[in-house]
Amino acid sequence: MELAHEFTFNARLAPSVAIGPGPYGDRRIREVLGGEAWGERINGRVGTGGSDWVLVGPDGWGRLDVRLTIETDDGAAIYVQYFGVIEYNQAAGAANAGERSSDYPDHYFRTAPRLECGDERYLWVNRTLFVGEGRLHPGPVVEYRVHRVL
Repeated sequence: MELAHEFTFNARLAPSVAIGPGPYGDRRIREVLGGEAWGERINGRVGTGGSDWVLVGPDGWGRLDVRLTIETDDGAAIYVQYFGVIEYNQAAGAANAGERSSDYPDHYFRTAPRLECGDERYLWVNRTLFVGEGRLHPGPVVEYRVHRVL
Protein backbone atom coordinates (compact mmCIF):
# COMPACT_ATOMS: atom_id res chain seq x y z
CA MET A 1 0.00 0.00 0.00
CA GLU A 2 1.21 3.47 -0.85
CA LEU A 3 0.18 6.97 0.18
CA ALA A 4 0.21 10.13 -1.94
CA HIS A 5 -0.14 13.61 -0.47
CA GLU A 6 -3.44 15.07 -1.68
CA PHE A 7 -3.82 18.37 0.20
CA THR A 8 -3.06 20.20 3.42
CA PHE A 9 -5.56 22.23 5.38
CA ASN A 10 -5.78 24.22 8.55
CA ALA A 11 -8.74 25.17 10.69
CA ARG A 12 -9.01 27.99 13.19
CA LEU A 13 -10.95 26.90 16.24
CA ALA A 14 -13.07 28.79 18.77
CA PRO A 15 -12.24 28.46 22.45
CA SER A 16 -13.16 25.09 23.87
CA VAL A 17 -16.58 24.56 25.41
CA ALA A 18 -15.99 22.12 28.24
CA ILE A 19 -18.92 19.75 28.63
CA GLY A 20 -16.97 18.03 31.38
CA PRO A 21 -16.49 14.47 32.49
CA GLY A 22 -19.17 12.04 31.51
CA PRO A 23 -19.53 8.30 31.22
CA TYR A 24 -17.13 8.11 28.24
CA GLY A 25 -14.52 10.73 29.21
CA ASP A 26 -14.09 14.48 29.26
CA ARG A 27 -16.01 16.02 26.34
CA ARG A 28 -14.84 19.30 24.74
CA ILE A 29 -16.31 21.06 21.71
CA ARG A 30 -14.58 23.61 19.48
CA GLU A 31 -16.39 25.36 16.66
CA VAL A 32 -14.53 25.68 13.34
CA LEU A 33 -14.14 29.38 12.48
CA GLY A 34 -12.50 29.00 9.05
CA GLY A 35 -9.19 28.09 7.48
CA GLU A 36 -7.48 27.27 4.20
CA ALA A 37 -6.92 24.17 2.06
CA TRP A 38 -4.16 23.81 -0.52
CA GLY A 39 -2.93 21.05 -2.78
CA GLU A 40 -2.57 19.99 -6.38
CA ARG A 41 -6.29 19.24 -6.88
CA ILE A 42 -8.05 20.73 -3.84
CA ASN A 43 -7.65 24.42 -3.01
CA GLY A 44 -10.02 26.70 -1.17
CA ARG A 45 -11.19 27.78 2.22
CA VAL A 46 -12.53 25.93 5.21
CA GLY A 47 -16.06 27.12 5.90
CA THR A 48 -17.58 28.11 9.19
CA GLY A 49 -20.20 26.06 10.96
CA GLY A 50 -18.26 22.86 11.54
CA SER A 51 -17.09 21.64 14.91
CA ASP A 52 -14.53 19.45 16.60
CA TRP A 53 -16.10 17.20 19.25
CA VAL A 54 -13.23 15.63 21.17
CA LEU A 55 -13.53 13.08 23.95
CA VAL A 56 -10.48 12.97 26.23
CA GLY A 57 -10.09 9.67 28.02
CA PRO A 58 -8.44 8.95 31.35
CA ASP A 59 -5.42 7.73 29.35
CA GLY A 60 -4.72 11.31 28.17
CA TRP A 61 -5.64 10.58 24.54
CA GLY A 62 -8.32 12.41 22.60
CA ARG A 63 -10.79 10.67 20.31
CA LEU A 64 -11.74 13.07 17.52
CA ASP A 65 -15.06 13.51 15.77
CA VAL A 66 -14.85 16.46 13.35
CA ARG A 67 -17.10 17.81 10.60
CA LEU A 68 -16.39 20.76 8.31
CA THR A 69 -16.65 21.95 4.73
CA ILE A 70 -14.10 23.03 2.16
CA GLU A 71 -15.33 25.58 -0.35
CA THR A 72 -13.03 25.18 -3.35
CA ASP A 73 -11.63 28.09 -5.33
CA ASP A 74 -13.60 26.85 -8.35
CA GLY A 75 -16.96 26.85 -6.57
CA ALA A 76 -17.49 23.30 -5.27
CA ALA A 77 -18.42 22.39 -1.70
CA ILE A 78 -16.74 19.35 -0.15
CA TYR A 79 -18.03 17.86 3.10
CA VAL A 80 -15.27 16.49 5.33
CA GLN A 81 -15.82 14.23 8.33
CA TYR A 82 -13.09 12.49 10.22
CA PHE A 83 -12.46 10.42 13.26
CA GLY A 84 -9.04 10.10 14.77
CA VAL A 85 -6.83 10.05 17.84
CA ILE A 86 -4.48 12.60 19.36
CA GLU A 87 -1.86 12.06 22.03
CA TYR A 88 -2.02 14.93 24.52
CA ASN A 89 1.65 14.96 25.45
CA GLN A 90 3.98 17.87 26.30
CA ALA A 91 4.13 19.13 22.67
CA ALA A 92 0.34 19.20 22.39
CA GLY A 93 0.06 20.92 25.76
CA ALA A 94 2.54 23.63 24.75
CA ALA A 95 0.63 24.29 21.52
CA ASN A 96 -2.72 24.43 23.33
CA ALA A 97 -1.18 26.85 25.87
CA GLY A 98 -0.08 29.13 23.01
CA GLU A 99 3.63 28.57 23.65
CA ARG A 100 4.65 27.03 20.32
CA SER A 101 3.48 24.88 17.43
CA SER A 102 3.84 21.13 17.51
CA ASP A 103 5.28 19.33 14.52
CA TYR A 104 3.92 16.20 12.87
CA PRO A 105 6.35 13.78 14.56
CA ASP A 106 5.98 15.42 18.00
CA HIS A 107 2.92 13.38 18.95
CA TYR A 108 0.60 10.76 17.54
CA PHE A 109 -2.18 12.70 15.81
CA ARG A 110 -3.88 10.67 13.07
CA THR A 111 -7.22 10.89 11.29
CA ALA A 112 -9.31 9.02 8.73
CA PRO A 113 -11.12 11.70 6.69
CA ARG A 114 -14.13 10.90 4.54
CA LEU A 115 -14.87 13.42 1.80
CA GLU A 116 -18.18 13.83 -0.03
CA CYS A 117 -18.98 16.01 -3.03
CA GLY A 118 -21.72 16.14 -5.67
CA ASP A 119 -19.80 18.34 -8.11
CA GLU A 120 -18.72 16.31 -11.16
CA ARG A 121 -15.18 17.69 -10.98
CA TYR A 122 -14.73 16.19 -7.51
CA LEU A 123 -16.63 12.90 -7.72
CA TRP A 124 -13.30 11.12 -7.33
CA VAL A 125 -13.25 12.09 -3.60
CA ASN A 126 -16.33 9.91 -3.03
CA ARG A 127 -14.35 6.86 -4.15
CA THR A 128 -11.06 7.60 -2.40
CA LEU A 129 -9.78 6.49 0.99
CA PHE A 130 -7.86 9.20 2.86
CA VAL A 131 -5.68 9.27 5.97
CA GLY A 132 -4.25 12.31 7.69
CA GLU A 133 -1.67 13.42 10.19
CA GLY A 134 -2.05 16.51 12.31
CA ARG A 135 -0.24 19.12 14.30
CA LEU A 136 -1.29 22.01 16.52
CA HIS A 137 -0.57 25.73 16.38
CA PRO A 138 -1.33 28.43 18.92
CA GLY A 139 -4.53 30.25 18.17
CA PRO A 140 -5.82 27.50 18.41
CA VAL A 141 -5.26 26.19 14.89
CA VAL A 142 -5.04 22.59 13.73
CA GLU A 143 -3.23 21.62 10.53
CA TYR A 144 -3.50 18.35 8.65
CA ARG A 145 -1.62 16.73 5.80
CA VAL A 146 -4.13 14.52 4.02
CA HIS A 147 -2.97 11.57 1.92
CA ARG A 148 -4.94 9.35 -0.42
CA VAL A 149 -4.38 5.62 -0.19
CA LEU A 150 -3.27 4.29 -3.56
